[in-house]
Amino acid sequence: MTLEFALCLISLFFLAGIGLPVAYAILISAFVYLGVNGQGVGIAGKVLMDGLYQSFILLAVPLFIVAANIMNAGTISERLLQFCVAAVGRFRGGLGHVNIVASLIFSGMSGSAVADAAGIGKIIIGMMTKSGHYTRGYAAAITAASATIGPIIPPSIPMVLYALVSNTSIGFLFLGGIVPGLFMGAVLMGMNTLISTRRNFAIEEPVPLRDLPRHTANAFPALLMPAILLYGIYGGVTTPTEAAAVAAAYALLLASLFYRALSFRALYNILVDSARSSAAVGLVIGGALILNYVVASENIPNIVAQALVGLDVSPLVFLVGVNVLFLLLGCVLDATTIILVIIPLFLPTCRELGIDLVHFGVVAVVNCMIGLITPPYGILLFVINAVTQIPLREIIGEIWAFLGVLILALACLILFPGIVLWLPRMFGYPG
Repeated sequence: MTLEFALCLISLFFLAGIGLPVAYAILISAFVYLGVNGQGVGIAGKVLMDGLYQSFILLAVPLFIVAANIMNAGTISERLLQFCVAAVGRFRGGLGHVNIVASLIFSGMSGSAVADAAGIGKIIIGMMTKSGHYTRGYAAAITAASATIGPIIPPSIPMVLYALVSNTSIGFLFLGGIVPGLFMGAVLMGMNTLISTRRNFAIEEPVPLRDLPRHTANAFPALLMPAILLYGIYGGVTTPTEAAAVAAAYALLLASLFYRALSFRALYNILVDSARSSAAVGLVIGGALILNYVVASENIPNIVAQALVGLDVSPLVFLVGVNVLFLLLGCVLDATTIILVIIPLFLPTCRELGIDLVHFGVVAVVNCMIGLITPPYGILLFVINAVTQIPLREIIGEIWAFLGVLILALACLILFPGIVLWLPRMFGYPG
């Protein structure tokens, strides 16, 4: 490790540790490296512009953000919740199941865990606490846990970012996330059933079965979003980036014309909020591109790959070790930083060991999403605390059981790659 790179790392961790936003910390630390190394700061601008110009795929990120914000507006979320209540609300822990199923459905529209938690999550927490059957901490914890499914089932902003750094097919990554997302939902529902039985949570009054067709019809246009998205990509109609534009346009038409739940003022506010969110993500991406240039200049990925291959590490041991590292990093770093900065360090090793990059990508994204609910950083915990005012100590006290089963699900994905690769292979993936 050179002195320049050491100073870069020291600057990065120091600035992040004192609370500076991660994007700014990355940018400043990269400038420190370039300055000490005698390179002009203009190199950073060139690397940034070249990276963004060559990454057409990044256009999908703001488009998915817009689609998510539109779907959170008006009556769309309420219609989806009514459908979920009618479908699974009659079972023990009913509203907990509604919470998880709603996240599974909404994940096919937003691609963002934060959007799920702040949008439909806030509504369902209110429903659970008002029923009197669930504590505030439990309602918030299961909401945070279920929101982690959002970026696993397509569309997925984190998978778009992984595709950027790995040159992996977005289409196959999206397909690879469907079964793991459903699997995560199943284990969360199992834990909710277990806890509900042990604590003897009251059963909600069931919605009459005769009303189920009506609730299904009301929610059906919104439920079509994932199908339209996937058909566009795999039917050869659109590229993944174009599919993101179609998703945003469909969400707009649905909210404004079909449900008539979106005013011009609301649309303006949505676009402003989406622009701010996109700018924040863009800053992190820009900083990561410059930092990746620094890492590549130091030849760090190849050094790591040669060291690990030289140790004769098996693919399984490597996957387990890397995922333990990601879980630890998830306690202190956000998912975007891990995907854009940390994961590229291990991609050459994956190629050397013959690890499938679609499998690795899906597992890594699942791991990063678990990091969103891992104390002390767990951003979803802070988001839910901010939108509901439920104390963090109550949320953290209830999150451990759900965190445990999600880590168990992650272990299954690592040990059994077929869970991830089965569906992509059905659609022609050669891996």
